Parts: sequence; structure tokens; C-alpha cells
Amino acid sequence: MVTSNDTQTGTATGARTERYRRAERAFWAHHGLAPAERFVKVGSPPVRLRVQELGSGKPVLFVNGTGGPGSYFAPLLGELHGLRCLVLDRPGWGLSAPVDFSGRPYRTVVAELLRETLDALGIDRACLLGGSIGNLWALRLAQAHPSRVDRLVLLGGGPLTAEIPVPTFIRLLRSPLGKVIVRVPEKPRMVAKQLAGLGHATGGQPGQIPPAFVDWRVAMSRETDWRRHERDMVRCVLGRGGFVPGFVLQNAEVAGIAQPTLMVYGTADPVGSVDVWRRFAGRMPRGELELADGGGHMVWYDDPGRVGARVTRFLAS
Repeated sequence: MVTSNDTQTGTATGARTERYRRAERAFWAHHGLAPAERFVKVGSPPVRLRVQELGSGKPVLFVNGTGGPGSYFAPLLGELHGLRCLVLDRPGWGLSAPVDFSGRPYRTVVAELLRETLDALGIDRACLLGGSIGNLWALRLAQAHPSRVDRLVLLGGGPLTAEIPVPTFIRLLRSPLGKVIVRVPEKPRMVAKQLAGLGHATGGQPGQIPPAFVDWRVAMSRETDWRRHERDMVRCVLGRGGFVPGFVLQNAEVAGIAQPTLMVYGTADPVGSVDVWRRFAGRMPRGELELADGGGHMVWYDDPGRVGARVTRFLAS
């Protein structure tokens, strides 16, 4: 039986979703893009994840970090050619449902979610491109199911090794203060300050985060529950002393990643350091590191053309 409260709740949720969609469409349009959309059911119990698709050619699955759901790759996607770009909203982000990370090791959950996503898309083998924590997801799939992964692209620093300190925002999200953080709607000035902390300026000039991103990010904080979902995840992987055992990769695990792997890292990215990423890339049998001088955490926003051309060449090899 459907009650009036159920109807009101469903109507409110639908209105929030539509407002978010409008903001996201405006952000895509700013970059001259209009992706197709589909939903897949994966996991146990099943959850509904959204994948947006652009282009044709070799399949590439994109996994977002904490800067935004899959759409935040838009400036990069506009520069990629000859590739079938499958842009995942990581669970709990955008229009993807959240998942429970408390029951099994995180590395197992993320690898199986990505494997089942490829299955649902009818793709046997794909390239993986991650941003921030999406890098860890891509590497865990390559480690657990190497036959499913052709090549890897890792953009921006992420929680990949014990050498990387836990970012301040992630610590705050886990703390009791996190209960307040997830309830406070973001404002444009707050978003601009967060981006500055990640090595990015906002504005209308080349190499700056455009106002369309800020507008979309504000709508995302008001119309979706990504911060609450991300806090639930963080509380499963972060203890008082740091990340739980098994979350980041050990040196031997890194050395076992056999796929060709390109890391593009901005020198102004506060997550990690040039020395850390040189050591990390050096441990992989086929790893290579490209530095973007002055680039921030979302390095593809600083020079989309350069990063896009480098990624296209690497994935087309």
C-alpha cells in the first residue's frame, strides 16, 4: 500500500533528481558534450549504477574520485578520440546508488563491482582510467582480474600507497564533525576554496576551473547525498591511525601490476609528491609517469588538450 507520505517522499526525490540532471546537462553542454545514459545492476545485494557513454572504438571505463561523479571528466572526454568512453558514477555519487563497504575487504568489493559492471556492459576487456581514489579501484580490478584490463591511466594523486598521508578533508569526514559537514549545503565560495586547496584556480581563463563546474558542484551538494555516502565509505576504510590494513597497495602488489600504466600527475597536487609517484611508477613493470608542471589534483582541467592527447596516444598503442 502506498501512503501519502510515500508519495510525497517519491515526489521530492524525483524533483531533486531532475534539478541535479539540469545542472549536470548544463555542465556537459559547457564542454559541447551530450552523453547517452544507461543503468546497470551489480553486486550482492544488487545496486543500480549509472554509466554515461561517449564515442566509439576501444572501450575505456572511467572511475571518478572525490572531485565529483563521472561527469567531472568532461574536459578530458572532449579531447579523446577513437575511444568508447564509459563514464561510471562511482557508487553513492551522481545518480548511482550507494553500496555497503563494511561486509568484505574493500579491495574485493571494488574489484567485483567493476568486473560486474563490465559484464553488464557486455565488455570482456577494457582500458581503465581513474581519478584520485578511482585510481585504486582501477588497480584493484587489474590485480584481481588481469585478463579484463588492457591498459591503465591514473590521473592525480590517490590513496595508493602507505607513503600518502590521509587528506585533511577525508579525516574530517570520518570524524564527528563529518556529521555536520554532510548536512551543510555548499556555496560557490566554499567550492572555490576547496578547489584552491587542490591546486586549482576558478574563473573563465584557460587552465582554470570554469564557473559551470562550480554551479554543478553546488547543485550536486544540494540535490544528491554524495557526502553522506562518501562518509559511510570513509568510515569503513579509515581508522584512527590511518587507512585500515589492506586498503592501500603493498609494494609487492604494485610490482605485480603487469598492464602498461600511465600516471599523469600535477606538481601542485597536494595528494602525494613527485618523489612518491616516481617511486610508485618505478615499481610497476610497465609503469610510466608524466608530470604536468603546476597542475593540480584534477590535472586534466589545467591543460585538457595536452592531457587528452597524451592519454589518447597511450590508450591507442
